[in-house]
Amino acid sequence: MNSYVFLAIAIISEVFGSSMLKVSQGFKKLFPSIGVLIGMSIAFYCLSLSLKTIPLGTAYAIWSGVGTALTALVGVIVYKEGFNLKKILGLVLIIGGVVVLKLSSGDSH
Repeated sequence: MNSYVFLAIAIISEVFGSSMLKVSQGFKKLFPSIGVLIGMSIAFYCLSLSLKTIPLGTAYAIWSGVGTALTALVGVIVYKEGFNLKKILGLVLIIGGVVVLKLSSGDSH
């Protein structure tokens, strides 16, 4: 399987796990807590598989940047958290930074 597919699965799993943190209420609710553990376990496993061919700096920047942006969007859409110009600007800068890192990595994947 392509390393970027593993990276995408890692990102989605991390966003799921992070989103479950909100509803686990400090690991006091069983099923959301299990969701956190499963999501994060899959995320780290798939991230490690992606590192077989993607440079560490590139993979980690994409994983953390896209994961942060998607988690913020989940917060706005699912949990009705505030969305303002500063948050939009921050997300745009994160995504822009990920694109620049990807373009500058010289990686042919």
